[in-house]
Amino acid sequence: MKFRPCIDLHDGKVKQIVGSTLNDERPDQLRVNFTAAQPASWFAELYRRDDLTGGHIIKLGPGNDAAALEALDAWPGGMQIGGAITAENGRYWLDHGASHVIVTSFVFRDGMIDEERLQRLVQAVGRDRLVLDLSCRRRDDDYYIVTDRWQRFTEVVISEKVLAHFSKVCAEFLIHAADVEGQCQGVEQELIRKLAAWSPIPATYAGGVRNIADLELIRDLGQGRLDATVGSALDIFGGTDMTYAEAVCFHRAEQY
Repeated sequence: MKFRPCIDLHDGKVKQIVGSTLNDERPDQLRVNFTAAQPASWFAELYRRDDLTGGHIIKLGPGNDAAALEALDAWPGGMQIGGAITAENGRYWLDHGASHVIVTSFVFRDGMIDEERLQRLVQAVGRDRLVLDLSCRRRDDDYYIVTDRWQRFTEVVISEKVLAHFSKVCAEFLIHAADVEGQCQGVEQELIRKLAAWSPIPATYAGGVRNIADLELIRDLGQGRLDATVGSALDIFGGTDMTYAEAVCFHRAEQY
């Protein structure tokens, strides 16, 4: 299991946001847990120093390209990037230092998988450098993939069949449990169990992590098969129950 670091960008700044409140139609409801004084490059340099690879930069809306490029320049080849990535611009981000591109909305249309777009994307960036973000929200007993910054439900449920299908065209999955993202109130245990049982390729879970005990829970429920990212809980993002240094130590201990 690995700790995967993150840089979430909103209006050009590093922020931690409660995911379920990111709604274009109701900007007044946006809940921001933290806004960093440091630029995105500062965080990328920190992750580079600690040799934390496979983390992600997520552009939450417009106005974030310059900050994303600065972060990629600070840790070339060390981080993935997501946010409005398409078959047309994916290669640009790879050429500017991203190890992988992360995509959700582009491969869905009218709530269903758009196979033509998916194939164009794979041809443009290559399977080995593509991460599919299958972030989801719970409805009844199922987890539905959500798009457009987690605002729009698709008709596609996280299932063994769906993960097997997508695994043929990408290198990894990134899955935010959007209902608990940014709330630091605990992880989606059932989702973790399902991902560990069903994902045939590397997968990173995000959402609700409060402390080291939650990282241990992800490790145990996920049978060591899932990586994890942590946002608002970390002291570098204003958290009080978990230090970045603790997360790095956990990561290093898990590698031996």
